[in-house]
Amino acid sequence: MLKIEKTSNIPLPSNVTVFVKVNPFTHTFLLFAAILLFTNPASAQNVPANVVGNHVGSAAVAPLAASEKNIPVPVLTSGSQLLVPGALPVVQPSSSLPRVFAPTQPRDKYTRFPWKRNIVATVFWIGELPSQNNPVPNTVSAWDRKWTSNYGGYDNPKASGRTGFLPKSFTPGQNPFYIALPYNDINKTGTKASARAVIPWFKKTFYRSGRTVLKGRWLAMRRGDKVCYGQWEDVGPFETNDWDYVFGGKRPKTTQNRGAGLDVSPAIRDYLEFGSGYGTCDWRFVDVDEVPDGPWKKWGANNPFANSKFTDSENRSTSESIVKVRELRDRLLASNAEKKAPIIGKKKEEKSSTE
Repeated sequence: MLKIEKTSNIPLPSNVTVFVKVNPFTHTFLLFAAILLFTNPASAQNVPANVVGNHVGSAAVAPLAASEKNIPVPVLTSGSQLLVPGALPVVQPSSSLPRVFAPTQPRDKYTRFPWKRNIVATVFWIGELPSQNNPVPNTVSAWDRKWTSNYGGYDNPKASGRTGFLPKSFTPGQNPFYIALPYNDINKTGTKASARAVIPWFKKTFYRSGRTVLKGRWLAMRRGDKVCYGQWEDVGPFETNDWDYVFGGKRPKTTQNRGAGLDVSPAIRDYLEFGSGYGTCDWRFVDVDEVPDGPWKKWGANNPFANSKFTDSENRSTSESIVKVRELRDRLLASNAEKKAPIIGKKKEEKSSTE
């Protein structure tokens, strides 16, 4: 026996059940009769088998009872529940690809230098004379023997001697936002062996032995909700080889001045509102393109933002390359001159002997 149950939008009595006695000779005729009886008009049109009107359904094969497995039956579309001539079972493909989640917000700007947190900073200034807490004078720096004159004079730290972030008596010739950290990459014999291993930007900026790759490097300093920027212009406080702290994850080596690990200028002190000769802040190195607008961009021949010769880091690199080429040229010219001098003298002697 073959049981066919049909429920659709076609106006027919609901729950119509047809019982037909099937034998091997007549089952084909009954099959086509059933198809013609229940076929939707859409089957005569050029419409996909699983699409009726505006409804799209996925084709599926109706399950068969055990006694019906040897009897061919029409295919039902599960979406429209219609008998559709020529329809084949269609299985919706399931994607084997992993689900991808797109971020809803842009990623924060990448930086390769982490923050060093809760570092005690002391205030120092250009032209400062030695004292009990500062045994080394700041009239010169580790990299500039004419620091005071190049800056333009004494960077008076007193509030009465300042106008805004500048000394009252002159406009500085260098950036008033300067700092010192306790590591020096050079000594009397040249560049230290440790510099190549610990300084992240060493390979990119190294030129020759004895020439620092630290001077002028930018830092960000954060205290509360304020962030200030300055340039590395001297070495200290107290230490000159504390690379584990400056470039590593250690705390400052010194125990003096409350374990200070950073010296800052009066301009940075005032911007971060220390209120005294000490302050606690976070700091990290930054690349030039991370430095935002602010007073730290306004002054100084050593400042790439204020100096028209170095409007950006690319121009600065280009200028350094030009210097290298000129020095190589001068060396080649000098070498060629030394080689030619004996030859010319020898020719003169030969000429005089022939005469």
